[in-house]
Amino acid sequence: MRTDWADVYRQMYQDVVRFLYRKVWDADRAHDLAQETFARCLRQEPDNARALVFTVASNLARDEARTVLRRKKHLTLIKVEPQPQPATPAEEAERTAQHEAVRAALAELSERDRDVLLLWDAGMSYDEIAQQTGLAVGAIGTTLARARRRLVEAHEALEGRKHAAR
Repeated sequence: MRTDWADVYRQMYQDVVRFLYRKVWDADRAHDLAQETFARCLRQEPDNARALVFTVASNLARDEARTVLRRKKHLTLIKVEPQPQPATPAEEAERTAQHEAVRAALAELSERDRDVLLLWDAGMSYDEIAQQTGLAVGAIGTTLARARRRLVEAHEALEGRKHAAR
């Protein structure tokens, strides 16, 4: 017997959103994740649709939490925070030097690593990154982890060379 996903959606959508909201504490993100949950479930014919929907929703919420943590931990090198007040010439010079160091570190990466890193930093999902780069969705996480590590290593190497040259 085929699952009537339209009926499941009508019956469960609000419950799934409420569940996800309590996981991510962002109403808009909870709605987005709920939509993604049902989109992923459409591909399957479960014995228990409710169990499948909440399993997928739980996994997406967990992945979202990991993504948020990674975003906080990684890529601070390419984050540019707006200056609340006009910068002094020394601060401007420091910021320019930091930007140049980031550009140089990014230039050290392979084109694939740089593209994946920048697409992810722009907020694209793994599926969207895969479509843009031609990589398999399953390879995106590994590629991102390696690209982040290589970016940090390149930045540290460039900083080391700069300090050694002084």
